[in-house]
Amino acid sequence: MAEKKTVKIRQIGSPIRRPEKQRKMLIGLGLNKMHKVVERQDTPEVRGAIAKLPHMVEVID
Repeated sequence: MAEKKTVKIRQIGSPIRRPEKQRKMLIGLGLNKMHKVVERQDTPEVRGAIAKLPHMVEVID
């Protein structure tokens, strides 16, 4: 069985003074504190959320 690809995401921006939509997107990714790192499956939905928050998250290799 093929191994599922994952992507590591780190929060680099604060949700303070950000629109509610962006805050909810961070929570959906599993992020809520600065410099927290999570590992998620590499799906189009996750990539889309990352693309909408380039100022708040970064992808780690």
